[in-house]
Amino acid sequence: MQLNLNELEAVKANLEKWNRPEILSNCIGLMDLTSLNHTDTVSKIESMVHKVNLFKEKFPHYPQVAAICVYPNFTKTVREILKDKSVKLAVVAGVFPSSQSFLEIKCAECKMASQAGADEIDIVLSLSHFLEGEYEKASEEIREIKKSAGKAHLKVILESGTLKEPEQIYKASMLAMEAGADFIKTSTGKTEPAATPEAAYVMCSAIKDFHNKTGIKVGFKPAGGIVTPKDAILYYAIVDSVLGEDWLNPHLFRLGASRLANNILSELENQTISYY
Repeated sequence: MQLNLNELEAVKANLEKWNRPEILSNCIGLMDLTSLNHTDTVSKIESMVHKVNLFKEKFPHYPQVAAICVYPNFTKTVREILKDKSVKLAVVAGVFPSSQSFLEIKCAECKMASQAGADEIDIVLSLSHFLEGEYEKASEEIREIKKSAGKAHLKVILESGTLKEPEQIYKASMLAMEAGADFIKTSTGKTEPAATPEAAYVMCSAIKDFHNKTGIKVGFKPAGGIVTPKDAILYYAIVDSVLGEDWLNPHLFRLGASRLANNILSELENQTISYY
């Protein structure tokens, strides 16, 4: 592993290169529109899905969000009323956000979410194993969960803010990809720090190395604390700089966000918009 964080500083210094309306607009189409609150209710989730259904009618000049991300108990609710079939249904599972339970429980939850209609399942790396250096146990959990998730794409959250050194973030990234992750994701958004540009750079570097080694393209999702249009542009610029144009699509790049959509729409429209 050779990481040159000077490249990240160069991206930050030249951010105006990416700060264009068309890229901000593209960022809307990369979003996992997310509601992961302990106060979520069926009616609240239904309201969010109805707004997604009407988005192209209200804002015809902008792309639709890539996915809706909810807790597993709302999988059926979203699946029943989501009309835009281009929008994926993502579900957090595997005892999110702690990943602290029996593996059988994690697998069962992921299987149930998949059977209820989830297209994508976001789980958290077993930090209880990883931080103890029990890397094979952490890998085996991902492999078993992936089997249980069936056809659903698996996103593995590293909780990068708890992995203090770049080497740890890189190792966790490679471990998750080698175990079968379709995406690697920075954070649950439930701990601090959440997503950081440094973690994103390391994770994208790992994805690049993994692709060079295997030919397999793994996706990247920064999540947690991504609120402003400038935040979105920075992560877009990191992906573009490290991984290139092939990754700048919702199949391989997502932005996990709950407030970002309104803020980008407000900047693009030059007025305050509180649609979502």
